[in-house]
Amino acid sequence: MNQHHQIGGIEVIQREGRVTLHDVAAAAGVSKSTVSRILDERLPRSESETAKRVREAALELGYIRDNSAASLRRGKTMTLGVIVPRLTDTVMAMLYEAITRAATRTHQFAIVATTEDQPEQVRIAADRLLNRGVDGLILATARDDDPFPAELRARGVPFVLALRTDGESPSSIGDDRLGGYLATRHLIDLGHTRIGLISGPGFASSARLRREGFQDAMAEAGLRIQPEWIVDSSFGIESGAEAADTLLRLNPRPTAIFAVNDNTAIGALSVIQRLGLSVPQDVSVVGYNDIPLVSLLPIPLSTVRVPFNQIASTALELLMRPITGDAIQMATPTLIPRQSTAPCSTSSRQRLMHEAIHT
Repeated sequence: MNQHHQIGGIEVIQREGRVTLHDVAAAAGVSKSTVSRILDERLPRSESETAKRVREAALELGYIRDNSAASLRRGKTMTLGVIVPRLTDTVMAMLYEAITRAATRTHQFAIVATTEDQPEQVRIAADRLLNRGVDGLILATARDDDPFPAELRARGVPFVLALRTDGESPSSIGDDRLGGYLATRHLIDLGHTRIGLISGPGFASSARLRREGFQDAMAEAGLRIQPEWIVDSSFGIESGAEAADTLLRLNPRPTAIFAVNDNTAIGALSVIQRLGLSVPQDVSVVGYNDIPLVSLLPIPLSTVRVPFNQIASTALELLMRPITGDAIQMATPTLIPRQSTAPCSTSSRQRLMHEAIHT
């Protein structure tokens, strides 16, 4: 049954069913193209009398914009697929939230899929997202020597890597090598010379580059790295605890530990306490990423802050408007010193010398 409306003194007959642009245009006394332009949220909001009249008519009639039809006309869905290892990892959750904020600013919508960091699951997730019509993919799952990004390039799929890179694909990452250097240099400047590294998984460029930054700082300071000072791990708390236990049972043990992410640093803090040692009096600890929890720990963690919002915004720019020049864009990290690091005390150095003499 048709419905009759009085809008601005004009009688509008609305046909049964969904309210259309034609209905709003008739009510406002303008063309359909004018209504479409005024109600397009991607465009700057107009405050002209015509625009106000159109919005009033749309509200009165209960008009709902058909985004799917608009997307079909543009040939885009304004939807992005984001693939992360897991959302229980605070870093990945922070990245996804940053991507969502960046996407909202450009009137896009981000859908996330998780893979448990398994390469075969990345392929499955990518295909399912592409089958749902996403305009492009943002992957935070890249591994060194992983052929999947090259496969996406060969298929012509728009994609960008985030936080990790394969060294060739469009990537938005933090300058992890610089961050690893900053963390290690901080400990060296505090007088530490025996610095252990919880190095993360070897397949992740982020962990590898932070390790290289550690090596850069040690070499610059003229400090020799003992092989046993570097312990591999995953990015999890439990793995960090196991790695720290290995480091702290060395004789003499390190006076400081750089963990390549905050989760492994939290694991290290738990082991230090369990072994009856104190932070930072016996062992200083630096993490990486600056997740919200670490500033609220009983001993707030010194760490390297990653600019997630900048990384997310750059990822969208690379995805939508490929920029000329280097395909790998790096955001600058920042050292955040807190109470988990302190100068290497005289007593600690003397104790280390004593332990070395009697072993």
